[in-house]
Amino acid sequence: MRGIGRDKGAEVNVTDPPQTAERFDGRADARPHRPIAGRWLAVWPTVTLTAFLTPVAVGLAGTLAPAFGYLPALGGTTLTLEPWRELMERPGVTRAVTLSLSTGITATVVSLLLAIGLAASWHGSRAMALLRRALAPLLAVPHAALAIGLAFLLADSGWLARGVAAGALTIGGPLADEWARPPALGLVNDPHGLALTFGLVVKETPFLLLMIVAGLGQIPVDRTLAVARTAGYGPVTAWVTVVLPQLYPQLRLPIYAVLAYSLSVVDMAMILGPATPPTLAQLILVWSNDPDLTRRFAAAAGATLQLAIVIGAIAAWFCVERLAAHLGRRRVVAGRRGAQRSAAWIGSGAGFAIVCGATLLGLAALALWSVAGQWRYPHLLPVSMTGDTWAAAAPRLAMPAETTLIAGLVSTAIALVLTIGCLAYEKRAHLRPTARALWLLYTPLLVPQIAFLFGVQVLLVAVDLDGTWLALVWSHLMFVLPYVFLTLADPWRALDDRYERTARCLGASAGQVFWRVTVPMLLRPILIAGAIGFSVSVAQYLPTVFAGGGRLTTLTTEAVAMAAGGDRRVLGVYAFTQMALPLLGFVFALAIPAILFRRRRGMRS
Repeated sequence: MRGIGRDKGAEVNVTDPPQTAERFDGRADARPHRPIAGRWLAVWPTVTLTAFLTPVAVGLAGTLAPAFGYLPALGGTTLTLEPWRELMERPGVTRAVTLSLSTGITATVVSLLLAIGLAASWHGSRAMALLRRALAPLLAVPHAALAIGLAFLLADSGWLARGVAAGALTIGGPLADEWARPPALGLVNDPHGLALTFGLVVKETPFLLLMIVAGLGQIPVDRTLAVARTAGYGPVTAWVTVVLPQLYPQLRLPIYAVLAYSLSVVDMAMILGPATPPTLAQLILVWSNDPDLTRRFAAAAGATLQLAIVIGAIAAWFCVERLAAHLGRRRVVAGRRGAQRSAAWIGSGAGFAIVCGATLLGLAALALWSVAGQWRYPHLLPVSMTGDTWAAAAPRLAMPAETTLIAGLVSTAIALVLTIGCLAYEKRAHLRPTARALWLLYTPLLVPQIAFLFGVQVLLVAVDLDGTWLALVWSHLMFVLPYVFLTLADPWRALDDRYERTARCLGASAGQVFWRVTVPMLLRPILIAGAIGFSVSVAQYLPTVFAGGGRLTTLTTEAVAMAAGGDRRVLGVYAFTQMALPLLGFVFALAIPAILFRRRRGMRS
């Protein structure tokens, strides 16, 4: 006998004994009996973990072994510290480590403060509501395309200098003579890494803000703020005092991911960062590609050092968290209310306006350079525009564009299948996500790419898989899968189970419920997750370099290679195409549900 109870809308079987809900990590006090379909779904978490954690583990092993002299392919059969001695003797290593730390930590701190300041001071405003809709397109811009656009903007003859020169020529006088020629500003590739830091802030601030917006959906923010305001706290102080402590545990892993990426970034550093010496990750890439294969030992030691730097930085950040929490509690006990919010409101608004303005102007510069004919300094706009550059570049553009599309679509499709399988099993088995599951999911984002991709390349060469499609798609899947899962998990878990139960009561099978109820209702989140995954794949530089073996190149690798020198017009074509593909993905993700469900209220948007 089976009855339908009203306790939280759950179905109650009055004849079965009570069962204990199983945790996400697989442990349970009493494991419930699962039907065959449930046991089949149980395969998906294992397959998913194997797909994106195995390369990380194998890659780390392949990096650590040669870092201590063990690489049989190059004659290293005994453990030794010689690679570390060689690493320390190389010129510029100390400076490279300092640059990596200064740019990475500064960019992370500034991005986090700007995102928190904006969320705290603009909470509940119409501008914040509009900003939420603009975050996805900002995040869709690949790192390399954004860096190239910023380089076009900040270069000595870039758009910023042209704008100042145009104003100076309008005013006249000595200032006009001074700006008649490109000034030696040195903003791009400056020795202190300021341009790189600025580029990282421009790229990572929208990501952290999106994580804040997603986390706020799990907290009763308005009710909490109302209580704090009645106690006399100002708007910003109330948000920081009572909302941020509840929100920060959900932000911890995204912040660590941003810190790890900023400390070990390569593509943006090659475009915006200093060159003499470069950052540590750039040095490692140069050594790993050196024709002298014995340099691989020093490269492995450098990759291990990069891993140690990231681990140390995350550990130091965790200690700072504890200190900030202690000081925050003391501030609350002291009764400081902080009623003024004008400084935070103006500062965060101005900071994010600079972020958005730099992004839009940089992308506009890409578009203009791709169609520019004659464009001499100090003209603010091209004298003439032409499509000749696109026509000339099209034959060379076709192959990397095709590789980018295939790798992005295949890796995203696999990630969606694995994610949906895991989420379906989670719901069927009544699992609850744990902190350990999130740590596993973030592993490829927390470990520096250069630290384990070097080892992955050693393995691929050993098994003769380097430069193959399998290696390329798999290397992209490692980074696409976490983003797809994180994007789709909350909408999937939020779907009311009563829809499925109603369909089953009407005689629908599990497959019919999935394809005719679950997928249509979650089509928009699925497509958005796919668009985000595709944009992540398009942006991958190091995975393509290490797995492609020089035989498979994408728009990203070609654009980064051209950024070191060459025609700005051709570079604009490649970077603009790289930027356009993810944006088209988001256009399709929004347009398809609107077209399919145009006559169904609530499902087309």
